[in-house]
Amino acid sequence: MKQVRKAIIPAAGMGTRFLPATKSMPKEMLPIVDKPVLQYVIEEAVNSGIDDILIVTGRGKQAIENHFDYNPDLEVFLRSAGKSDLIELVRDIGEQAQIHYIRQKEQLGLGDAIRLGRHHMGGEPFAVLLGDTIIEPPHGQKPGLRQVLDAFEQTQSSVVAVHRVPMEWVSRYGVVDGEPEGGNPDLLRLRKLVEKPAMNVAPSNLAIAGRYVFTAEIFDCIDRTQRGVGGEIQLTDAMNLLAQDHPVYALAWQARRFDIGNRLEYAKCFLEFALKREDTGPKLLEHLKWLLEDGEQPV
Repeated sequence: MKQVRKAIIPAAGMGTRFLPATKSMPKEMLPIVDKPVLQYVIEEAVNSGIDDILIVTGRGKQAIENHFDYNPDLEVFLRSAGKSDLIELVRDIGEQAQIHYIRQKEQLGLGDAIRLGRHHMGGEPFAVLLGDTIIEPPHGQKPGLRQVLDAFEQTQSSVVAVHRVPMEWVSRYGVVDGEPEGGNPDLLRLRKLVEKPAMNVAPSNLAIAGRYVFTAEIFDCIDRTQRGVGGEIQLTDAMNLLAQDHPVYALAWQARRFDIGNRLEYAKCFLEFALKREDTGPKLLEHLKWLLEDGEQPV
């Protein structure tokens, strides 16, 4: 039985929806309280059993490499300031997995970003985690990617995570058309993916959720994929080619998705994570109650 130990994290996008902040800061490094989005993604991968990660970066993304590297100057400063307890905190960031980097020289889309990992994956099955998406499973449930990996180990086939969204939202996402298989209503044999369909023609309300596991055949399918809107190579087109020749499954998982590429979702994620923390939650909740009692209503 094949197991997955490697992952690709695409993180080369320009992040234009977060300008001016992303003029000098990659959107994947936007903080959720005191931890960058990308660190949450890598921790999910590590907690799911991944120990070899390739991050696809782009121009102006040096902050990503710096964050996951050692910083001797910072460690010397912390030690001299009597804050040695923080040294392990900053060193642990880069020790959780072997992290490698490759640059996407042109903005040619998600399919192209994944194609850049062909050599590093070495013909093995691999995971893909979008670098601007945080997945939070319910309390006591496995990490989001671990759920997808379990489905891969069961089927030995490519698997895409999906989540149920209101029908009026389907035009924002890639949506799956599939048939339940093996007595599991949450595991569907994929017929096709439809990119951002109108609500009246959407085959389902199961939207792609930013986590995938692929067999190596996906690379040949990406090679066969023609450029689409904006001259980009769409991963969904390559996945449709893959599904014509090989089994591909969709897993409707137990998890929530925070799409950090969206300003409102980023704000919601920041607020929810801050409310859960012991050092910020109680005072923040008190402040929110004060705002509401003062007559300020949420939009």
